[in-house]
Amino acid sequence: MHLIIVALLTLLQAPAPGAQPVPRDEAAIRDVVKAYVAAREQSDPSAIGALFADGADQLTSSGEWRKGRDAIVRGTLESSRRAAGTRTITLETIRFPASGVALADGRYEITGAQTGTRRMWTTFLLVRAGDRWRITAIRNMLPAEPAAPAAR
Repeated sequence: MHLIIVALLTLLQAPAPGAQPVPRDEAAIRDVVKAYVAAREQSDPSAIGALFADGADQLTSSGEWRKGRDAIVRGTLESSRRAAGTRTITLETIRFPASGVALADGRYEITGAQTGTRRMWTTFLLVRAGDRWRITAIRNMLPAEPAAPAAR
């Protein structure tokens, strides 16, 4: 009886199937983010739209909240036009909080003559749709200066 209880407890503590990182999933997620950057640079609305899941949204560093694939595509093309430059996203972590769900965080930089270098952070939430990963949310932020210590 004791062995049965130990076995059950072990199973209950084990991660959900598919929640562990799989190297091919990590590579696929990196490829999706690379494709997103490339589609932006090429101003390709079809390629941008194809990367997003239905109902996706994006919160930009300026506070604009783009809800839905069409709004994301329009907003992405417009912001790329307004803030011309070369975009790079360097993913630093990819986590799998649940089966078929990935959270990818990284550095996002825009370099160009008119902007200098703009350094941000970005987070992508991706979901697996069949054998493909799709972006369901993007959150971009500009790092703030550390808060001053409180006066005593």
